[in-house]
Amino acid sequence: MKILAKAAALAAVSMIALNAPVAGAEEITEFRIGILGGENASDRLRAYECLETKTAELLGVPVKLFAPADYNGVIEGLLGGNLDMAWLGASAYAKVHLTDPEAVDPVLVKVNVDGSFGYYSIGFARVDNEINSLEDMKGKVFGFGDPNSTSGYLIPSIAIPQEGYSMKPGEYFGDVVFVGGHEQTIIAVVNGDIDAGVTWADGLGEWEDGYNSGALRKASDAGLVDMTELKEIWRSPVIPEGPIVLSKKLPEDVKIKMTALMASLNSLDPECAYTVAAGDTKGFMPITHEAYENIIAARKAKNEN
Repeated sequence: MKILAKAAALAAVSMIALNAPVAGAEEITEFRIGILGGENASDRLRAYECLETKTAELLGVPVKLFAPADYNGVIEGLLGGNLDMAWLGASAYAKVHLTDPEAVDPVLVKVNVDGSFGYYSIGFARVDNEINSLEDMKGKVFGFGDPNSTSGYLIPSIAIPQEGYSMKPGEYFGDVVFVGGHEQTIIAVVNGDIDAGVTWADGLGEWEDGYNSGALRKASDAGLVDMTELKEIWRSPVIPEGPIVLSKKLPEDVKIKMTALMASLNSLDPECAYTVAAGDTKGFMPITHEAYENIIAARKAKNEN
């Protein structure tokens, strides 16, 4: 694992260095990390405290964490130059790129324990109802997280109609609602506020654990849900995991340092890597823009429609 982490860090740093313009190093006075929505702000901030400390030690400047109420807060922060780094979903990255291709660079991606970097949108419901598939959702309330979420909306909004189920409220499902994020969706299903919802998971490991990583794993670890009370009712095609992005405006030495830190995190501090990555992974490996061209095309087509 340490060898893999060192190789990933070296590859990621080399990628940035090769693309770096020849210029004098600039100074930064602080470093700002955005944390995408999906769970309550206090839990998100707590999960990133270890990264905040390591970043401050590495860069020698104050580090600020931002946990906006929704995905758009992080997206707008990156576009407006108010954030320096974030781990985005693929759809959120697509929105940033489509709005301003010069805003950020994707540098790393989370790698699953089996070496893949894909995950799934998982449809789920309570075990004590009669919903076992989308066929059983006719007239029921279906919950989604955030309009800018890949697994929480974009992919289901494309894949589910392709299976013959309209996503227009009242046409097949009784209602289609946004509940704010992945954690909110899970809690809404557990509490019976909605009949079923979607969230993200790597689909590896045991259902009873919330799989190896993802929103279900985080909710299970936090004691918010007993996974034996839930069941999977739908699964999307595989989705490319979203990238860690860095602002293009950052000095190149800062980009190199932060990329190396994130690529090495799994070996430097496994516990910190676990909380940041939402479960067990092989860490973060290099990724480029090309990996997201299909998601960008899907998002663009949806916007045009």
